Amino acid sequence: MRRLAIMAALAIGCSDDRAERSATPDGAPPDSIAAPPATLLTADTATVDAPLSLPAQLYVEHDAVVFARSAGVVESVLVDLGRRVQTGQVLATLERTDQTIALEQARQGHENWQQRVERQRALKTAGVVTLADSEQVEFEFRDAGLALRKAQREYDLTRIAAPFAGIVTSRTARIGRLVRPGDTLFQVTAMAPVLARVRVPETSAFGLAVGSSAQVTGARAESATAKVVRASPIIDAASGTREVILQLVSGARLTPGSSVTVRLGSERRRVVTVPRNAVGREGYALVWEDHRTTVRAVTLGSDLAGDRVEVVSGLVAGERVVPSAP
Repeated sequence: MRRLAIMAALAIGCSDDRAERSATPDGAPPDSIAAPPATLLTADTATVDAPLSLPAQLYVEHDAVVFARSAGVVESVLVDLGRRVQTGQVLATLERTDQTIALEQARQGHENWQQRVERQRALKTAGVVTLADSEQVEFEFRDAGLALRKAQREYDLTRIAAPFAGIVTSRTARIGRLVRPGDTLFQVTAMAPVLARVRVPETSAFGLAVGSSAQVTGARAESATAKVVRASPIIDAASGTREVILQLVSGARLTPGSSVTVRLGSERRRVVTVPRNAVGREGYALVWEDHRTTVRAVTLGSDLAGDRVEVVSGLVAGERVVPSAP
């Protein structure tokens, strides 16, 4: 009997040991670790008045492709990539021998008709010629003027000019290249003013007005101040948003084409919050669930009071997180 009691006790001890091991995270996957409950942080909710964070891409209004407006062979390229140019500055020229000859002929013909019309006017005043003869000469003189203007335009089209002041941001023109009307030769971009377009939700749109300030942040934490310069007077029915255009202050380090986050206005909303040290620098948190930790990607929003931060996605209220390493 005593031997059976000892064997039963050992069996109960082994069973308890197995149960204890099954309740621990020793059998967790390699990327999971146990976390002492005393060190856990809890995700909570809070009502905040925080700036709206909206994605945007910077742009400039003066950004144009310069293309050939007549057929010909590129004779010279006068500017290169990155060169600053002024309005009307010649960027390249096409071969223009034919256009030069046609322009000279048109000028000569216009001068001849001008002399004839001056003589005709004098004869008309003296009553030597009829009114019909005088009118015919006037018509011919006007046609010569139109021919001169056309020849001048054909000549001017061989000069590729900058449409406005800016920087050459693309160059495909090459000496000797045969181009046709519409072929791209350059792109000129005015580096200022730099603008951002955002669509603000209806609940927060009416608090914004022209002159309202905003903060623009780039992908590498570059920051600049901006002001609302234009705002749509209506709400788009399809999206429930209002279009707002912001202009960055001069001297901002952000360049056109950059993807940025615009923070402006404010919105009262219920958000999930955690202490700042609950999420690592890489945007991951160790969430304690089912007696083990799981790595989870977390997207953070605005900074809040009490060294807490808004959670946009990745956590829900009530979940517990292991503090990240300092």
